[in-house]
Amino acid sequence: MTLSLSPENPYRSLPAFLNAQFGERVQKITLDAGLTCPNRDGRVGWGGCIYCNTRGSGTGAHALGHSITQQIQEGMIRLGRRYQARKFIAYFQSFSNTYGPLEHLQSLYAEALAFPQVVGLSIGTRPDCLSPDLLKLLGSLAQTHLVWLELGLQSAHDRTLRLINRGHDAACFVKAVNTAAHRGVHLLAHVMLGLPGESKADMLATATFLGTLPVDGVKLHLVYVIKGTPLAELYDTGIYRPLLREEYISLVVEVIELLPPQMIIHRLTGDPHPEELAAPAWCLDKAGVLHDIRQAFIRRGTYQGRLWPGKASH
Repeated sequence: MTLSLSPENPYRSLPAFLNAQFGERVQKITLDAGLTCPNRDGRVGWGGCIYCNTRGSGTGAHALGHSITQQIQEGMIRLGRRYQARKFIAYFQSFSNTYGPLEHLQSLYAEALAFPQVVGLSIGTRPDCLSPDLLKLLGSLAQTHLVWLELGLQSAHDRTLRLINRGHDAACFVKAVNTAAHRGVHLLAHVMLGLPGESKADMLATATFLGTLPVDGVKLHLVYVIKGTPLAELYDTGIYRPLLREEYISLVVEVIELLPPQMIIHRLTGDPHPEELAAPAWCLDKAGVLHDIRQAFIRRGTYQGRLWPGKASH
């Protein structure tokens, strides 16, 4: 991408990246493949991460009996009407979408790619769910389609990962990234801002950590409290306090300042289901938050990579 960065154009967004790749708007269709997670079925742990809902941050479509084909067909109609989109990325979101028998995973990906309108895959998973055969499969798919492999990091601090019951450490993430790199697959890290016990310095250190790795993109998530989760218990007892809106906006800007300028910013906040959200209420105003983040870049006169530690060597 040759677009220069500035306070008015402060970061490399996913829509801009996709438009440059395909020459038109491309929309993601969120899919639920009915998979699970090693942090839920006992292989790594039980119960999942302390912030995760029972649907694994997904739609619950599989439990309703909707096949991948049906979900894609419905998504193309809905997003086509709303955005006039003609090309789509199949986003396997719920739980860990590289966790299962290889043959089953291969059939799921093939089912999604059977649609000519589907130009790529985005596969959400954990860094401890990548086998050599799975990476070989993804590398093969990447020869004909765009493939994003989304790996949950959340924090670079092992004490935080233990606290949130993540089930892996930061070294596991580093190993996964280095193993998956240079296969034609785009690597995407998930980072959460506002995790229990983390200071501003901790969160900025995670951004610096990420900037040293061969990662192509990042999703930034606000930690919000979902009813019925262990995090909700911490919130109800006053042990955990979510970030204030102003705190989050400031953090997003400072994190992006530390990221490499070529990294694609896929997301700047989250999308909670309103009916299950306990706090903070302000995160439901996604459009307003995104507007305020952009205004903060302009007000501060800054942009992605301005403070990236690797800038001097490039």
